[in-house]
Formats: sequence, C-alpha cells, structure tokens
Amino acid sequence: MLISERIYKYLAEKGISQKEFVERTGISQSTVSDWRRKGTNPSADKIMIICEVLGISPQELLLGTENEKFKEYHQQDYVMVDKRTKEYALIELYQKLDVDAQRRLEGYMRALGDMN
Repeated sequence: MLISERIYKYLAEKGISQKEFVERTGISQSTVSDWRRKGTNPSADKIMIICEVLGISPQELLLGTENEKFKEYHQQDYVMVDKRTKEYALIELYQKLDVDAQRRLEGYMRALGDMN
C-alpha cells in the first residue's frame, strides 16, 4: 500500500475531510489531490505534520505498522505541540539523547512524579 493510500485510509477512519486535512496541514489542495490521482506520495518534509494531524506515528504511516513505542498511543491522548513552547524544546533535547541517557531521564522523571 502506498503512503498516500494510507493517508486516505486514516482520513476516512478518523472522519477528516480532505478539505479539513488541507487546512490543518497547510499542504496545498492540488498536492493532496495529486497523491490520489497520480498515485504519488508526500515529500519527506511533510511526513511529521501529516502524522500530527492524523494522530499516528511516522512508522505507522510509512510502514503501515505500529512501532512498539507507539503501542500505547491513543488518539484521545494525542496533543499537538506548539513548537514555540518549552515542552517542545524539551522533547527535542530528549530526542537528541542516546538511549541510556533517555532511560536515566525517564527514571528521574518517574521518581520526581512519585514525590508528589
């Protein structure tokens, strides 16, 4: 299945119209239409915004499967993050850490949460 076919599948599943999708992603109507008409796929720079709007992981969109990291992912828990916020900056820093540092940070955060 093409990525563009998955996008249309998720749009239908989530009840999002093509017009609403275009408005929320900022991708032009003609580009989105071409995905269906010409059987083309979105460019790489559009993948993350598409995933944000559809509430799915990039792995799910690109491969049609859920990554283990995203198994607990639920649409109702999904929150679009404003890239200008402190939270977004923290997420970016977290993603730059190696796996061991991420685990240590996660443990530290759990410990802080348990203190409350």
